Amino acid sequence: MKTLLIFVILASLSYAKDYTKNKEVQTFIQMLVQEYNMNQNYLKTLFSSVTQYETPLRIFSKKVKKKRTPREIAALKKRYPKYGAWDRYSKHKISNTRAIQGANFIQKHQEIFNKVQQRYGVPKEYIAAIIGIETVYGNNVGKYPVFDNLTTLAFEKNRRNKFFKHQLKKFIHLSHTQKFHPKNVKGSYAGAIGLGQFMPSNYEAYGVDYNGDGRITLQKAGDAIASIANYLKKNGWKTGKPVATRVSYKGERYHGYKTGYKTAYDRADLKGISPKKKWNYKGKVRLIKLNRKNYDELWYGADNFRVLARYNHSAYYAMSVHQLAMKIKKILDEN
Repeated sequence: MKTLLIFVILASLSYAKDYTKNKEVQTFIQMLVQEYNMNQNYLKTLFSSVTQYETPLRIFSKKVKKKRTPREIAALKKRYPKYGAWDRYSKHKISNTRAIQGANFIQKHQEIFNKVQQRYGVPKEYIAAIIGIETVYGNNVGKYPVFDNLTTLAFEKNRRNKFFKHQLKKFIHLSHTQKFHPKNVKGSYAGAIGLGQFMPSNYEAYGVDYNGDGRITLQKAGDAIASIANYLKKNGWKTGKPVATRVSYKGERYHGYKTGYKTAYDRADLKGISPKKKWNYKGKVRLIKLNRKNYDELWYGADNFRVLARYNHSAYYAMSVHQLAMKIKKILDEN
């Protein structure tokens, strides 16, 4: 009954559209024919009936809010009286249940994880944590048709047209080289695919055919696990180096040095801040502030923390991956 209700709601928020009448799409088709030697009639058939969903377009048509107003902050505090921003963000992402699921996922695919960790030098718990946060270990890979959503976002007015046009081009090229029908793939509302939610451009740049079947299928555990490890390695993951550690500072709210994963410091320059545990890392660090209800947690983030933040450009995201990974590791170590 619940599934039927979801289908009815989605159906009521979508409609079919013929994009072959759009001059911009006509030019796009010609580009695909010239660059990839694709069949023009085949492409016209693809674009002749595109299901347009309102949700993705509504999300990307909104203006980006640079900073919440005092009124918006007060409204959030009233709605979530027990939580700060970090508490709200991390509540489900790094729960004990999610960590147990992560440990079970590693045990289920133990051989793959061991081989991938040995090859790429990325700890299995971090790969599993990303899959857990992105898709709950493959249980929520997305229900939107990727081709339809990327077409809509590429050619209907929104704040990221150029980005989505590039992703659509990469996706169609992938369907051509990997031999799958673009209408058969489902993903997130933004067009992300598979257990690790790769956008098509990352699929092409970092995807790994782990099982050697001649195709990169990120809906399969082996290819997804290896591809995530490959992504982190190519973006600078340093084997055997730490990710983050909590630090102390004076007071309950931190208003000192600039925080965030983009700003790096020499530890000697950060006066009044020290790790709560012994930390021998010698490289530059980032200051990561986690807003809680009554205080701010402050952390050092190493170079590997920055790598995690590249996967999804957010310090909160990178920290949720780190903390979930640590929970998963603890469960594995205890078993």
